[in-house]
Amino acid sequence: MIRRLAFATLALALAPPAHAAPKHEKAEAASPKPKPGPKKPAPADDAAPAPEDELVHIVKPGETLGGIAQRAKVPRVLIAEANGLAEPYSVRTGQKLKIPRTRHHAVAEGETGFDIAYRYGVPFSAIAVANGLSPKAVIKPGQDLLIPTILATPSAPSSPGPSASPTEEPKPKLATPDFAWPLFGKVRRGFTGRDQRNYHDGIDIVAQPETAVRAAANGTVIFAGKEPKSFGNLVVIQHGEDWQSAYGFLGKITVAKGEAVRRKERIGLVGRTGKATRDELHFEIRKANKPVDPLDNLPKAP
Repeated sequence: MIRRLAFATLALALAPPAHAAPKHEKAEAASPKPKPGPKKPAPADDAAPAPEDELVHIVKPGETLGGIAQRAKVPRVLIAEANGLAEPYSVRTGQKLKIPRTRHHAVAEGETGFDIAYRYGVPFSAIAVANGLSPKAVIKPGQDLLIPTILATPSAPSSPGPSASPTEEPKPKLATPDFAWPLFGKVRRGFTGRDQRNYHDGIDIVAQPETAVRAAANGTVIFAGKEPKSFGNLVVIQHGEDWQSAYGFLGKITVAKGEAVRRKERIGLVGRTGKATRDELHFEIRKANKPVDPLDNLPKAP
């Protein structure tokens, strides 16, 4: 009996576990690895902008200014002016050219060249060149005008010519005018540069209707009249060679074009004309046709 129990115990000890696979059973064959396919090409660099969207163009071998202008859809003369090129407008391989982009403006009834030039901050002489017009041309309602983008003035190309007289002295730079507030009130909307969306070329000052609006500095009135699209009744004063101040949304204008005005002299009354939605003054200061923040050029408000 003892011998049979010992034999049975030994048999159980030597038996394989129930869950183990028999030694003679072959393991399942591993799935074959897929063959490597052709290598994907490395992602290409970002494509260069299309010629009609370029802001800077690097001249390629064989290119001419005329061909570049045609592909960029910008008049050749504007590219030449933006880059200081003189006739015959030769370009060289590798040269970087600034491409001045243009906007379009449909002339409204009653608009003048001055109105359009002032709105875009671009001299009308440049607008005339871009459109093949004389600077003295009379524009017509419905006329479509290209508005060029004025870039920083490049250095003038070197060219042979008579040297300046040794006694000739450069003109001194004019100091910033002593600007005063045209009126006092709450600044409802401030200045936003043209490099931002929803730009705003000046400040809007809320005031009671018929409040006197005064010249910010000594100068000469170069515009006094209606600007139909934005400013309503508008006065623009020239201060020396480089500076201008503008007064829009006026209810009434009390000066005339060509009139000399003194600092703090009344030039109009507050109103609600143009795009104004309340009684307020739209006030701008411009240097070399470029709008600047009036608050940087005015004394601290009392």
